[in-house]
Amino acid sequence: MSNDAAIAAADSHPEDRGSPTRRLLVFADATVAEVAELPPPVRAVIDAADEVYVVTPSLPGRLAWLASELNKSRHAADERLDTVLSHLHSIGARASGTTGDDSIMTAFVDAVAAFQPDHILIGLRSSEQANWQERGLIEHVKERFGLPLTTFAIDPQGHVSAAPEDD
Repeated sequence: MSNDAAIAAADSHPEDRGSPTRRLLVFADATVAEVAELPPPVRAVIDAADEVYVVTPSLPGRLAWLASELNKSRHAADERLDTVLSHLHSIGARASGTTGDDSIMTAFVDAVAAFQPDHILIGLRSSEQANWQERGLIEHVKERFGLPLTTFAIDPQGHVSAAPEDD
């Protein structure tokens, strides 16, 4: 499958398609291995943004969540944030970011309220690797925020895989 075919772009407001993206919220549940792995439509969204804000949720497993053993997942989210910011800076994007809340929807709500984006870009793990919190995420984000939304899936090796499924 080509990178272009692996992208699922869902614009909540098609009438806004021609308006510029000034503030892009990037929600990274996974990272590409190399910046060259970014599909052209994703790269175009990033290149068009004046300001990019990255959030990497910690995504603890259910047992870690219940046992409040969150250090390992937060460390992984911090490393993911460093990688994504490094990729974005290498292509000239004006980007900053933070590690988000342990609850994926709380992380989204906090980021949208604080950053007030024009567009949301979500890099998800492929459906076979998805965390319990990621199931149904795309539909929830569409319904909750009503912003233009671009999504893509990343396999465990950091390559773009099939478009994310909204389970």
